[in-house]
Amino acid sequence: MTNIQFFSGEQIPVEMHKVKILQKLHLPPLDERLAAIASAGYNTFLLNNSQVFLDMLTDSGTNAMSDHQLAAMMVADDSYAGSATFTRLEETCGKIFHKDHFIPAHQGRACEHLLAQLLVRPGQLVPMNYHFTTTKAHIVRMGGVVVELPHEEALDPESTCPFKGNMDVEALRRLLEDKGAENIAFVRMEAGTNLIGGQPFSLANLEAVHHLCREFGVLLVLDASLLADNLYFIKVREEACRDMSIGEIVGRIAQSSDVIYFSARKLGCARGGGICTSEGKVAAGLKEMLPLFEGFLTYGGMSVREMEALRVGLEETLDEDMISQGPLFIAYMVEELQKRGVPVVTPPGGLGCHLDARRFLDHVPQNHYPAGALAAALYIVSGIRGMERGTMSEQRHPDGTEPLADMELLRLALPRRVFTLSQVKYAVDRIAWLYENRGLVEGLEFVEEPETLRFFLGRLAPIGDWPARLGRALQESLAYSTL
Repeated sequence: MTNIQFFSGEQIPVEMHKVKILQKLHLPPLDERLAAIASAGYNTFLLNNSQVFLDMLTDSGTNAMSDHQLAAMMVADDSYAGSATFTRLEETCGKIFHKDHFIPAHQGRACEHLLAQLLVRPGQLVPMNYHFTTTKAHIVRMGGVVVELPHEEALDPESTCPFKGNMDVEALRRLLEDKGAENIAFVRMEAGTNLIGGQPFSLANLEAVHHLCREFGVLLVLDASLLADNLYFIKVREEACRDMSIGEIVGRIAQSSDVIYFSARKLGCARGGGICTSEGKVAAGLKEMLPLFEGFLTYGGMSVREMEALRVGLEETLDEDMISQGPLFIAYMVEELQKRGVPVVTPPGGLGCHLDARRFLDHVPQNHYPAGALAAALYIVSGIRGMERGTMSEQRHPDGTEPLADMELLRLALPRRVFTLSQVKYAVDRIAWLYENRGLVEGLEFVEEPETLRFFLGRLAPIGDWPARLGRALQESLAYSTL
């Protein structure tokens, strides 16, 4: 796991790859950015990519493929049924995750849909280390109830706890004893808990949760979409695992998971997804539903070319230099922002750098969506697109009241093998300028609000004329004159 330390003592992350193909970027002028974000309803999801300079919205489907992945795509077998490509992918998943069955799906939320449809009955509970938006939506749609049992420091953005993604095992025991196994659909663990800053769980915690699930006869389902980052953190932060290979750590994780699902748009740097299990009844139920919702058993809505790329990408996930790249660059970005006083989630997690919008814009109340306002403001001053991960990402209660998120974060994703160090430094500079001028930023309010997953399609308006005032301040600043 490589980085470089210069004689000055500064540690610099180094790209463990070379660039052979590039895509030209364009930084739109300020007036175009102001017009674009207004046209998008101040929702960065609704910006066109041509209007974006550095796209840090997500790492989902935006990771760079390796040369070996691109080469593998040329040998894909397009057969509708019995594809040799599927057989190769199935064998790879079996070798890595030690499960008997692999069920392909077109992406991670398709896996969530299938699992919720199969396993969740109305009124049943699904305990989690923390929820993810689409996971929760599918469970609630089936009448289930999400119960979050996070680590005691999980929601403290300034905590230095190395494994804030751990589940509270004692709280899980109390829930299982109180409610009974028959009222638990399954227990879900998420690798690299997305909504609290990409924070990992420890191997010891996962094994303790699985031991408890076995005791009560409940399935443990692992969302492995962000497994690569979690593997890195287990390797470097968990004393008992430092001498283990990545393959050995994956094996131990697989032994402690009854069902493993993932989005290949994240894990494997391809497109698609899949479910791995050795639970015969679960596999049979999933295979029966697959042709109804996804496709035949040997493609499941995936392109065979992407399946070949995924096969190689999963194998590359066992490479320490590959899984370290995201966390090392994220850590560099977090540490540089800390030097400038910018409030960020610590310790540095996976997926991206997370700005703590509640502290960044402490004058903006949560019901005015500070993380969403910060996302719009950062786009205005830099052309960088990030993703709101806060109250906007929740959805209203049935009575119309607004649930306030536990955390208000602006996630700046760093897709694997995509951005250079100079681009990260540009982002740090613009964020630091915005923090110095944060008093100019006010909140947002919905003008078009979908009932479900409103952060994807909702449109908002600024409270006051703060975007224009922010733009004028930017024009006047010495920093902007150099752009």
